[in-house]
Amino acid sequence: MQYQFLTLELQEEIAHLHLNRADKRNALNDGLVLELRHAFENLPGHVRAAVLGGHGAHFCAGLDLSELAHRDPPQAVQHSRMWHAALDAIQFGPVPVIAALHGAVIGGGLELAAACHVRVADATAFYALPEGTRGIFVGGGGSVRIPKLIGVARMADMMLTGRVYRADEGERVGFSQYLVAEGKACSHALLLANQVARNAPLTNFAVMQALPRIAEQPADHGLMTEALMSAITQSAPEAKLRVQAFLDGAGAKVRTPQAGADIAPAA
Repeated sequence: MQYQFLTLELQEEIAHLHLNRADKRNALNDGLVLELRHAFENLPGHVRAAVLGGHGAHFCAGLDLSELAHRDPPQAVQHSRMWHAALDAIQFGPVPVIAALHGAVIGGGLELAAACHVRVADATAFYALPEGTRGIFVGGGGSVRIPKLIGVARMADMMLTGRVYRADEGERVGFSQYLVAEGKACSHALLLANQVARNAPLTNFAVMQALPRIAEQPADHGLMTEALMSAITQSAPEAKLRVQAFLDGAGAKVRTPQAGADIAPAA
């Protein structure tokens, strides 16, 4: 399907999605948010992983403030919930999503990145939550997702003082899991996506769907959920074949990474 504000390309089992408002620094308008939801809810069945990036010099500079219309409180709540549904379609969608971050990752753009499962940033990336200076508050799920990456205190500091994190600082505090050279975020994200796509689908499902929910449960509930998910995954035919291959010496072993090697072989 052709989108107005988003590009979608399929390369075998990997979906490549890029925000396509480079002239607006990929600021999120309602049309783009709705297109993201549609795209992730309607990925072809053969897709096993996705890469999400942005065309131009920036990943996403946040909410398109030119669309910040006056809304009464009920209308504003419904608008925020529309964003929530779109970003839930990424976090709890059909496949793991690797974000390729560069340039501005600000406000709603950071909320979008936080909905992805793995984040790769290049050296140009920077992170900010300027809502405090603009008299608004996050509305795309950021208050739920971002503290899980960096903690409540750091998020409060960013919103209150306008603090900006550089790419290297962002990796250190948890905005990204990988930091690569300028211009390399998409290629590295693609390498990771191909590795993720080789995993057992049911294991990927468990990591995406069960793991974040277990983290929210009381310990005894989480342990029960874990036991159930563990039993389901290991009973799958593919799991039995993979374990037997490992026992037969045919499966890849976990090895100490070599200097400069970013990706270990898939198990």
